[in-house]
Amino acid sequence: MGPGPPHAEGGPRRLDASLDALTRQLGVQDARGLGRLFASWPEIVGTAMAVHVQPIRLDSEALVVAVDHPAWATQVRGMGDALLDRVVEETGAPRPVRLEVRVRR
Repeated sequence: MGPGPPHAEGGPRRLDASLDALTRQLGVQDARGLGRLFASWPEIVGTAMAVHVQPIRLDSEALVVAVDHPAWATQVRGMGDALLDRVVEETGAPRPVRLEVRVRR
């Protein structure tokens, strides 16, 4: 079987079509949008912050980031709406309702 449209019976799908469907369920318009979030993260938050703060999930409900120290959690929370706005600008995703910050050591 060659590449083609997805089959209703759950047959083979093109990888890019599957990734696009998955990322749309996550609230990002296509796989490139999610890729842009990770690729542009240093530009979104700054290179110093990007070393300590990583995005782990983006959907229409939340942008979830992991930080390596509680001080970075405070810094990221302070960015709040401005950070969410920048993510929308870079990814084309719908604006998440909230920002979640998780501290990981």
